[in-house]
Amino acid sequence: MKNETTSTKRTTETVTISSAEYERLKRENEHLEGRVRWLEEQLKVLAKNHFGSKHETASEEVIGQMAMLFDEPEFYAHLEEIEQESVAAPEKTSAEKKKKRAFILDKLPENAEVKVAAHQLSEAERICPVCGAVMQPVGEEVIRTLEIIPAKFVVHEDHYENYKCTNCTGEDSKEEVGKTQFAKTPHIPMVYPGSYCSASLVAFLMVQKYVMGSPLYRMEMDFIRSGIELSRQTMSNWMIHCAETWLIPLYEKLHQLLLQAEIINADETELQVLREPGRKAQTKSYMWLYRTGSYAENQIILYEYQPGRGSKYPLSFLEGFTGYLQTDGYVGYDALKEVTHVGCFAHLKRKFHDAVTALPNGKKSGSAVEGEAYCEKLFQLERRFADLSYEERKQKRQELAKPVLDEFLAWAATRTASSKSKLGEALTYLHNNGKELSEYLNDGRLEISNNIAERSIKPFVIDRKNFLFSNTPKGATASAVTFSIIQTAIANNLNPYFYLSYLFTEAPKMAANGVDWVTAMLPHNAPASCKAEKKDRGQN
Repeated sequence: MKNETTSTKRTTETVTISSAEYERLKRENEHLEGRVRWLEEQLKVLAKNHFGSKHETASEEVIGQMAMLFDEPEFYAHLEEIEQESVAAPEKTSAEKKKKRAFILDKLPENAEVKVAAHQLSEAERICPVCGAVMQPVGEEVIRTLEIIPAKFVVHEDHYENYKCTNCTGEDSKEEVGKTQFAKTPHIPMVYPGSYCSASLVAFLMVQKYVMGSPLYRMEMDFIRSGIELSRQTMSNWMIHCAETWLIPLYEKLHQLLLQAEIINADETELQVLREPGRKAQTKSYMWLYRTGSYAENQIILYEYQPGRGSKYPLSFLEGFTGYLQTDGYVGYDALKEVTHVGCFAHLKRKFHDAVTALPNGKKSGSAVEGEAYCEKLFQLERRFADLSYEERKQKRQELAKPVLDEFLAWAATRTASSKSKLGEALTYLHNNGKELSEYLNDGRLEISNNIAERSIKPFVIDRKNFLFSNTPKGATASAVTFSIIQTAIANNLNPYFYLSYLFTEAPKMAANGVDWVTAMLPHNAPASCKAEKKDRGQN
């Protein structure tokens, strides 16, 4: 059989198109190439955010670029400090570990109960095997352990005697002298009259839900295992009632005080509320955050639930406020015209950091690296000014930070990039918010970033991962109010459980006697018994 070979020749076909069609295809190709580059950048940033470190630590390229831009030895000194901190500590000896353990136990609260158990040998066991004499004590060894006693439930009964005048009833003579007279022992005002809810119990529930992030169904299961059939519906009703009766008046008073502050930091985050009238369950709502600046003697942190993210919400909440308002640059705050807007360099630095992350593999130079280097320089100066007084900080900012920022803005004006690229987003943010970003130089009480607001909204974001959504607007409002009072208490160095127990115990008594309980119950007026053992650094 004869083999046959078939060859195929490729032919090139020439197609003639008009210049207009050529330009259209060229533009379409450029658009698709830009789209591919944008998707590659998004993929790199998402991969870094998901799998990499969450901190925007300056890379070696950025540190090197800082040295080139500013030519200061301190940057290499700063890099050396970072490297020294990253070196693994040597293995501790058993004596050092024992000392550390003892140190932890020495730091227990002053009122911590200490139970002492003495262990001794019997006289027979102390007989010397050599001479037969009884051994005498020459010292002791103390071993300390930390024990915990699980929470227990106690039924508290208040017995109130009732009285009547037996003389008026004529019991002795069988004749009625007059109208029977009765007297009752006054009842102690309760946090929720008509229920078996106590001040300590509702305080415990609120702390578990809004501080520890424990959902109601999980608490319900814990109660059942302890033999207490306390339903989540009952717990929810208790917390909403106490929020509406005792916490909302406090919230409104704190709102008035917040508007008198000179600096307010604001932020917002998403919240899903299932049963909002006229809206689908999947529709996004928002939890807004407003708080005093770090300089304020009495800290105030307020959350507000709203069904949207429009400018009308901060415009309404901050009506009458005329001080500094620091935000992340969201345009919804621009409607406030009587305030001085302050920008956030942390958001700008984050955008340049994403632009550096999105650079092609092997390329770690250029405008993205230079932009992040400028941001890092400004933050490094702030770390140097941290311990200065407000006036000294303002002076040093004008002297050292302002020239860097002016150079940064001039540098940015000469750079161009696609608005859809990560670098373009960073440059656009800087261009649109240059005035607001520069404002922190004018007052030593202002911060270079809005991180204080982000840290304050973080507890809600963490809890949101547990309860995912609110069922009704009423529940969302109660959650916002409860979060506000608890986080304000924490920011003022109060133990939230002690404070809420004190509030729910004393406020009903004062209200029953016509006393202005709202002012007296404000967190900054709480007694020393409500103080936390340690300041919670993560909240303020």
